[in-house]
Amino acid sequence: MRILALDTSTEYCSVALWRDGEVAGRFELAGQKHSEILVGMIAAVLGEAGIRLAQLDGIAFGKGPGSFTGVRIACGATQGLALGADLTVAGVCTLEALAEASGKSHVIAALDARMGEIYHAAYRRQGGVWLCVSEPCLCRPEDAPDVPGDGWFGAGSGFAAHGAALQARYGAQLQGADGAAVPQAAAIAALGAAQFALGRGADAASALPLYLRDKVALKTSEREVGARRAVPLRTGGDVA
Repeated sequence: MRILALDTSTEYCSVALWRDGEVAGRFELAGQKHSEILVGMIAAVLGEAGIRLAQLDGIAFGKGPGSFTGVRIACGATQGLALGADLTVAGVCTLEALAEASGKSHVIAALDARMGEIYHAAYRRQGGVWLCVSEPCLCRPEDAPDVPGDGWFGAGSGFAAHGAALQARYGAQLQGADGAAVPQAAAIAALGAAQFALGRGADAASALPLYLRDKVALKTSEREVGARRAVPLRTGGDVA
C-alpha cells in the first residue's frame, strides 16, 4: 500500500510516503510559508521514491485541530491532489498523531490553542490500536478532562505553554511530557494507512477541517487577560 501523508497544522510542514510500513518524508519549519513549500515537498518525496501521484492508494492528511489557516491548507491540497488523481482520502486527528509518535501507551495530547486554551484529547493503546479515552476538545488547561489511572505521558505544545497548569491538573497521573512534540506526516501516514486498510478511504470532497473553535481572534482586552494568566514556557522533558 502506498499512502501520501501531509500535515500543516502547526508552524511545521511535513510530508511522508508510506510504502507497506516503510516511511520516508520531509519535515521543515515553515512559519507562515506552508502554501509556498508544500507542493515542492510533495514533489520531492514522490520523486525520490520514483512514484507518480496516480500510483498511490490514497492521501492521508492532518485534519486538525491546529492552526486555522494551516489546517485549511492541508485540506485544500488534499482535495486538489485527490480529485486530480482520482484518489480517496483519510483525515487524521492531529492529537492522535501526537499519541502515535510519542512511543508511549497512555498519552494526553495537548496543542496550544492560544487565547489561554488548549486542544486536548487522551488516548490509550491497546492491541496496536489507539482507543480514545477523552474526545478532542477545546478547554482551559486547568479545566482539562479527567483521565483514569496513572502512567500518562503528555505530548504537544500545550505542555510547553501550560506545563505548570497541566501538571497541577493531573498531578501524579502525569509521568512526563514532551512539550516540543508536534504532529508529523509520518505518524499521520501510519494512522491513515490503517484507515485505508479497513476500507475507510473517503471521497476527496470529505477532506474537511476539524475545528474545535469558532472564534479565531481575540480583542485587545481579551489578549491582555490571557497574558496575565500565562505561565512560563516549557520546552519538553519531564513535567516538574
